[in-house]
Amino acid sequence: MTTLGPIKKLAPIEQLAYLPTDFDAALRYWTETVGVGPFFVMENIRLGDMKYRGQPTDAVFSLAIGYWGDIQIELIRPENDAPSIYNGEYAVTDRVHHVCLFVNSIAEARTACAEAGAEILVEGKVGEDGEVIYVDAGGGPGHIIEILQPMSGSETLFAMMRDAARDWDGTDPVRILA
Repeated sequence: MTTLGPIKKLAPIEQLAYLPTDFDAALRYWTETVGVGPFFVMENIRLGDMKYRGQPTDAVFSLAIGYWGDIQIELIRPENDAPSIYNGEYAVTDRVHHVCLFVNSIAEARTACAEAGAEILVEGKVGEDGEVIYVDAGGGPGHIIEILQPMSGSETLFAMMRDAARDWDGTDPVRILA
């Protein structure tokens, strides 16, 4: 009998994330061809105290989130060339870039990742009280796992997005969040 790996024990997958070479074309594909939407765009995101492989970085990115049932589809657009998982060897494009788990304790997630021998690629603060790590548990580029301890208010934001998707009729497919 085998046991579950320490990372799977943390939480189920909540999100599939993509790094498209053409962000606008990817939005059209997901909304028009697949029918996922609406997508909510957040622009020019900077994580607090962001580090890439242990070194400070000022990576900036934008993203769009839409829901397919209860799964988030996230599209990412890097806004600069600062060191990150969105350029260099980890910048796999036009296929799954990473999956995301939501956890209550980033400290527990760090322990599970250490147990699994996972390398922390990115770490940073999300808002006032959220944290995130992106890890490579040995699969390399295209197999990154994002582990997010959401900031306060995220549940309400994600519920609004999920609810918008439930009855979405195709109108207003891309919505900018301030």
